Amino acid sequence: MYPPELIKPMREDLTKVGFSELHTAADVETALEKEGTTLVVVNSVCGCAAANARPGAAMSIQNDKKPDHLVTVFAGVDREAVDAARANMVPFPPSSPSMALFKNGELVHMLERHHIEGRPAQMIAENLKGAYNEYC
Repeated sequence: MYPPELIKPMREDLTKVGFSELHTAADVETALEKEGTTLVVVNSVCGCAAANARPGAAMSIQNDKKPDHLVTVFAGVDREAVDAARANMVPFPPSSPSMALFKNGELVHMLERHHIEGRPAQMIAENLKGAYNEYC
């Protein structure tokens, strides 16, 4: 577990642009039961989350079509919520950071760490926008 003061600014990178934090398995299940589209970002303390994932997720919602719901769980912190989110991302193996788009509770698009690491935030945003344009 990471100290709250360490991860606070990392959480705020997403919450300040409209993401809601999920802390429990019940939070995750409630979020994924909502009608419409839900983007789940598995946040992380790693460098690729800071340089690529969080900025890419924030940029992606600057689009005509976007998810109805934006949520995030924090790997290494919100263990119960992360485990529940990852259980809904099967068959993809656990990775962080990662991003998953759900439509009416069904996984329709996935970005794993290997899609994020080493790629510019703009490329990640464009990938997500393509998914939004198709599913939202």
